Amino acid sequence: MKSINQFKDIFFYKIISRGIYGYKSILDVGCGQNSPLRLLLKNIYSEGIDIHKPSIDKSEKRKIHNRYIVGDIREIDTYYKPKTFDAIIALDVIEHLRKKDGVQLLRTMERVARKKIIILTPNEFCHQDHYDQNPYQHHKSGWNKRDFEKFGYKVYGLRSFKFIRGACATIKYKPWIIWGIIAFITEPFLYYFPSLSYQLLAVKTLNEKK
Repeated sequence: MKSINQFKDIFFYKIISRGIYGYKSILDVGCGQNSPLRLLLKNIYSEGIDIHKPSIDKSEKRKIHNRYIVGDIREIDTYYKPKTFDAIIALDVIEHLRKKDGVQLLRTMERVARKKIIILTPNEFCHQDHYDQNPYQHHKSGWNKRDFEKFGYKVYGLRSFKFIRGACATIKYKPWIIWGIIAFITEPFLYYFPSLSYQLLAVKTLNEKK
């Protein structure tokens, strides 16, 4: 069990690492208390923004980012000037907003990013209540491949088959170790079949204005 837990996210981290490779500045939108970027940022300037101050405080203690802002992610363009960051990531964030607010977030991120936007979210609605004494953790919307394609994103699949996982991407079936191995093995093959995958990775490369 321990070895599976240790290696189950290798593909996920590989894809995210490849997505931000070569960029010098990153904004982590809805960074939370323990962003996956903690394992990936090396010699990259990053900032984190989140509306939940206790999460910001915990992330700051872990020294994940260089700078933090406690603020409403729907209004990031009021905190940052246009084209401030090479890339913006929003991992497991947009589903915590109502659909219209999520659309607003997509638009504001394009104003603040120079080169790329990376979004990770469950494929369709996945129920989740708040936890860790964070009232913003419950899910309010579901997103599919077509939702992002309408805004010019390329969409890929992560976390293996959709039916295998439940809230917080946990394996739903027992024995866990067997289904964990199945998820681990099949995830790379489902990367190009996002409609079958548990999570969607939506990526948009922006045109740089010189």
